[in-house]
Amino acid sequence: MEEHIIKDGKSLRLGYTTGTCAAAAAKAAAYMLLIARPVSVVKIKTPKGLAPELEICDIEFNDEYASCSVIKDSGDDPDVTNGTKIFSHITRIEEGVIIDGGEGIGRVTKEGLDQPVGAAAINSVPRKMIEENVRQICTLAGYDGGLKVVISAPDGEALAKKTFNSRLGIIGGISILGTSGIVEPMSEQALIDTIAAELSVRKAGGTRHALLTPGNYGADFIRDNLRVDPTIPVMISNFVGDALDICRRLGFEKVLLIGHVGKLIKIAGGMLNTHSKYGDNRMQVIAEAAAAAGANAADLTRILDCATCDAALQILDEKGLRERVMSDITGKISRVLAGCAGAGIETGAILFSKEYGQISETENAGDLLQYILKDYSGGQG
Repeated sequence: MEEHIIKDGKSLRLGYTTGTCAAAAAKAAAYMLLIARPVSVVKIKTPKGLAPELEICDIEFNDEYASCSVIKDSGDDPDVTNGTKIFSHITRIEEGVIIDGGEGIGRVTKEGLDQPVGAAAINSVPRKMIEENVRQICTLAGYDGGLKVVISAPDGEALAKKTFNSRLGIIGGISILGTSGIVEPMSEQALIDTIAAELSVRKAGGTRHALLTPGNYGADFIRDNLRVDPTIPVMISNFVGDALDICRRLGFEKVLLIGHVGKLIKIAGGMLNTHSKYGDNRMQVIAEAAAAAGANAADLTRILDCATCDAALQILDEKGLRERVMSDITGKISRVLAGCAGAGIETGAILFSKEYGQISETENAGDLLQYILKDYSGGQG
């Protein structure tokens, strides 16, 4: 694709989703089967409104079947499926349009995902795009029978190991995804959708309480210091507010957030997306709490000059203020989380750093962790 967007002052090229690839390959295969002529390029209208032209590769067709592929182009997005081939194999059936997955397409093994257990991991929007495009060709060809469409990705099983599919309960390959049909580089929505999918699987599996962490630091701390199974926490990156919205929408009862002090301390200042591009209030939050605890002007200046939370904590230790300051900050975090989650969800947090280990926690954090562990062990919380 030649379309671009401007993000953070850079011009970035858009790509197209695996769903768009599958629909294009299916449209081309249907054309070759029913009209018996090769096609080298097809245009696909995406839900976003853009209509990219996609090159058709690996063409095979005769009176019984047609098969071809489209090479996934993720634009400037670092997608693991970029460059892989998405195939469509089409045969005639008596009526209707049946869509299934073949080699390299995952199978759903847990409830709560877009497709039911046992189905190929081809999501609703790509399924709709595939069906609409092959029916368009049926109309063009004057064909009133049915078609069976099998989507495959020969590299899919290997690529799936680089994705969250196994955590979601999608086994054996990649998913055919996309709600807009278009890949926007470094799409925040794609990450939020992944968080929502994982939390949906947990809720559908019967868990009522969620353990959240921003990323690998948190997952490592949870495993090494709390001795918790590393598959239990859901990684939410910087999307604290979005994750809490999802938990509320899905009906979770209790949510515990465990993360590095450098991330979670931003929440005390009201930041619910902790990415640095949205601001850095860490030292201001610490200095404000330190001032309330009795720190003098010189110490506050030193804190404001710190580059890391660990450096600021060292100053607080020198002055004997760390416990009071972190208690103040943790209280603010508790109130912000509760306000964001709303009524009906109990929230809490545990803060740690690599240098100091566990630093502080909300008053209910220990109880919340026990509820979560009971949930995953099959007990009643």
